[in-house]
Amino acid sequence: MAGEYINKEFLDALAELERTKGIKLDILLEALEDALISAYKKNYGSSQNVRVEINRETGDIHVYYRKEVVETVENDKVEMSLEEARLYDPEFEVGDMFESEVTPRSFGRIAAQTAKQVIVQRIREAERNVIYDAYAKAEGEIVRGTIVRIEGRNVIVDIGKTEAVLTTADQIPGERYIVGNTVKVYVEEVMRGNRGTRIAISRTQPGFLSRLLEQEVPEIYDGVVEIKAVVRDPGSRAKVAVVSHDADVDAVGACVGTRGMRVQNIVEELSGEKLEIVEWSEDLATFISHAISPAKALKVTVDEENRFASVLVADNQLSLAIGRRGQNARLAVRLTACKIDIKSESQMAVLAAAQEEEIFAEEPAAEQVIATAETAENETLA
Repeated sequence: MAGEYINKEFLDALAELERTKGIKLDILLEALEDALISAYKKNYGSSQNVRVEINRETGDIHVYYRKEVVETVENDKVEMSLEEARLYDPEFEVGDMFESEVTPRSFGRIAAQTAKQVIVQRIREAERNVIYDAYAKAEGEIVRGTIVRIEGRNVIVDIGKTEAVLTTADQIPGERYIVGNTVKVYVEEVMRGNRGTRIAISRTQPGFLSRLLEQEVPEIYDGVVEIKAVVRDPGSRAKVAVVSHDADVDAVGACVGTRGMRVQNIVEELSGEKLEIVEWSEDLATFISHAISPAKALKVTVDEENRFASVLVADNQLSLAIGRRGQNARLAVRLTACKIDIKSESQMAVLAAAQEEEIFAEEPAAEQVIATAETAENETLA
């Protein structure tokens, strides 16, 4: 039967939802059929096992009660004996399902009214799934969005199928965000929730810098150059360790680009955040000497078991190695995942002198102990 409200026009409306929102028609129809089962049982007080079918071509609705064919009937509302079933069709066997149409004349109107809220809910759920599926694939990637409003210190960004919040912690310090401007953001995490899909976006994560480099440096995108580690003080400074898998390709040079253009493009995107590219090495001492750049190490001594390194630099290199407020050393520690103690030649000379004085100071004390022991022995003999 064609329902008064659920008809071909309604079916066309559902098909339009598929075209405009990307929600599969079959998902909507299955949700509607489930809702109509509840509507039938509620309005007709039925405890029968029923099935609702919507004709995919006409939109007609049919309700069937169902009974399982059994040898012995224990519940006649959901079971039918084999003997009775074979009165309808001699081909029935135990375990088959008997169906008979019980569609009420007024069911189209009642079903539409009852199912409306459920359908809207299912449509919302389906939309959430579409959003989750779309952005789950973009997790760990950069997307471009439009700033639609500012709420307190949070920036709301339209990233296509939904909006996401760029929190204060995920904003590069000093950046200005203007409604209507486009902005690149890093999809940090995509999460399902009771209120829909929540997408965490950021401009401060190390992954954001990694993806910017991948977009700017073809050698990284192609896998010739690999990013081994990225550390950032967002808006201030960053260090990136790279390695080349091709002896003919200089990893650092490829990332920097001709006249530094590749790095400069990224620095502009990061609102002036200084970017330093260093060469990664399997040898920890070598890697640490690169990591403290722009300072030059004279000597690096490593305790690999405890991930500790002592670095010796020239006097005029100490401030470079430590950096302003210890930033360079701190980034080097994070980049190498190794504790680093940096000292200048003068500091090492002072330490060495202090150690010699300590040893020298201990020697007379030892001699005095021996002298005292000899005196005591002589006194005893006397």
